[in-house]
Amino acid sequence: MKEKIINKASEMFLKLGFKSITMDDIAGEMCISKKTIYKYFCNKEILIEESTVAIHTEIHTIIDSIVSKGYNAIQENFEIKKMFKEMFQSSDDSPSFQLKKHYPEIYDKVMKRETTEFNSVFKNNIAKGISQGLYRENINIDNYTKLYYNLIFSIKGSTSSEKEGQLLELEILEYHTRAMATAAGIIELEKHLLNPTI
Repeated sequence: MKEKIINKASEMFLKLGFKSITMDDIAGEMCISKKTIYKYFCNKEILIEESTVAIHTEIHTIIDSIVSKGYNAIQENFEIKKMFKEMFQSSDDSPSFQLKKHYPEIYDKVMKRETTEFNSVFKNNIAKGISQGLYRENINIDNYTKLYYNLIFSIKGSTSSEKEGQLLELEILEYHTRAMATAAGIIELEKHLLNPTI
């Protein structure tokens, strides 16, 4: 039951926001009593915290499956971008922005977790792109990873509109890729920018 509550709460938080969803809303959606929820979570903050862990796990499981498909480095980044768009497409307000505004301590914990995970994803992607001849060989991988991470997560935490955030993230992805790309990488990038689904 605890896992079911976390899964339903995660889905509702992503769709309607961390602030607006109440324990009553979750209980009503699940056709259970609020008392049942409080049996597992003594307050909403604990449920939010556990939900963010579940969302984090789901995101990184999907990223691992994308990486395992053997796409080239540039396509891999666009597939990850597409996954985020699909996961958050029903949100009008950015879940990250809401979390930072209303639950800053939980947001800080999320960011600490994400720093380690995403830095590893970004580093591996750059190394892969260099080995495939899509990114330049003389790149300082650590610096480019930090730059990209800071750009992406500054958008997530400071843009209230999910739609606007996704458009900015696409521009950041293009900016990041162009900064690293070889001539072959630019051709691959242009191909993906023509895709209307990103």
